[in-house]
Amino acid sequence: MNTGKTISQTEQAAEPFYHGTRADLKTGDLIEAGYSSNYGSRKKASYVYFAATLEAATWGAELAVGDTPERIYIVEPTGPFEDDPNLTDKKFPGNPTKSYRTKSPLRVVDEVRNWTGHSPEQLKTMKDHLARLKEQGIEAIED
Repeated sequence: MNTGKTISQTEQAAEPFYHGTRADLKTGDLIEAGYSSNYGSRKKASYVYFAATLEAATWGAELAVGDTPERIYIVEPTGPFEDDPNLTDKKFPGNPTKSYRTKSPLRVVDEVRNWTGHSPEQLKTMKDHLARLKEQGIEAIED
């Protein structure tokens, strides 16, 4: 259970928020919970995940399941959100990745078109790590 503070729309940072995925979306589209997760066993996601860093969104896009192009969108939360407990404190003290989750939809504001992915070596290392966790029965995202 996440013990972090819930952040309201009025408290949110002035910086943009990003969502990495393989979904082909348009400005104004909503990204909502209740669909198959981009990760792990692809169970129905209880939350929508996003970040205030392009680095975290890049990982999201690169690690998303599927064979369609990787995409990163600039999004705005439509309701309250909280620190992502899958990264916050479990893996990194505090929230240095500025990763969040919400049960409310995210509205697509724009697409980031010119972003640089990780090197093939970095990507392989991360995928190997996630495969080891999967073998141990640990999901990448625990709702």
